[in-house]
Amino acid sequence: MPAITRRRLIATTAALGSAGVWQKAVAQSLPPNEQELYEAAKREGEVTWYSGQIQAEPGEAVGRAFTQRYPGIKVNVVRSTSQVAYQRLSQDMRAGVAQCDIFSSTDYGHYLFLKGEGKLMPFRPKNADGLIPALRTPDPDNHYQIFTVGLYPMAHNTQKVPVENAPKSWQDVLDPKWKNQLAIGHPGYSGAIGILCVALRKQFGWEYFKALERNKPQIGRSADDPVTLMNAGERNVGLGISVATTLLSISRGNPIRLIYPSEGTLAVYAPSAIPQNAPHPNAAKLFMEFCTGTGYPTAVRPFFIHSAHPAVPPPEGALALDQMKLMSPSPAEIEAGVPEVKELWRDTFGV
Repeated sequence: MPAITRRRLIATTAALGSAGVWQKAVAQSLPPNEQELYEAAKREGEVTWYSGQIQAEPGEAVGRAFTQRYPGIKVNVVRSTSQVAYQRLSQDMRAGVAQCDIFSSTDYGHYLFLKGEGKLMPFRPKNADGLIPALRTPDPDNHYQIFTVGLYPMAHNTQKVPVENAPKSWQDVLDPKWKNQLAIGHPGYSGAIGILCVALRKQFGWEYFKALERNKPQIGRSADDPVTLMNAGERNVGLGISVATTLLSISRGNPIRLIYPSEGTLAVYAPSAIPQNAPHPNAAKLFMEFCTGTGYPTAVRPFFIHSAHPAVPPPEGALALDQMKLMSPSPAEIEAGVPEVKELWRDTFGV
């Protein structure tokens, strides 16, 4: 162990002093409600985020941006599909273990169930006042908030399928010419695909999926898996894929093109909540303030994720929300419909 010299001691003390001055300056620049939370959150030191809404790379970017704004608080990003995130949280709760501070899923039904069970902590961040009007108060009792809007249309590999031959609607992909060329996620793993199934079943009935099965789509887990398959040239058309993941892939030189179906692009308004037994409740509340403000949408915009905050423009290459025809089941339809379509899916596709 090296000796602690007077010079080293002075340098260390100065460095710690500088860090303290920096943290104090950061805190003093915060709005009063955030400053109070920050002081309490610093004592907790970390926040753990179970996220099924965005990929690991933008999730880590959010964590870095949060820590930069609030020094001294580490973000533990636990990324998975929404259903896996929910299973993990449910296992924690059954075991009486408190690990999750923020739970983010694409499945609205998760929150309606958890709220009914008294498992969520009521909290409304002040920054939610600045979100687009439709998202400012998703729950009258403030058990969950919405700061992520996911968009799920279709896409095609332009080297395999010319633009003029690409499908233009959800119905088009039922044509037998697309047999063995399609890819889609699984509603048992992806909340977004579960909601897509509810929306398409509402429009076309379950016969739509029986016809889709005859075209033998390759079924992954995540809604992003079809993008990987199209990039590799293994499948030519992806269904229910994330706009963000697709645009990121395009920006990296992959020959993919988005298709906005004529019947509508699925819009998933994805909630987030603080579990009632969150081990770091003040850090969780501060994280909610960050995400409902401009911090979260600014951090994820380079990854082509749409903003729910009017002050942050849509990502490069993306249509604005008001330029698309959108479809989205109601929370009640999602809660009732997702469990049903999971069973129907297994019966129809055998997986």
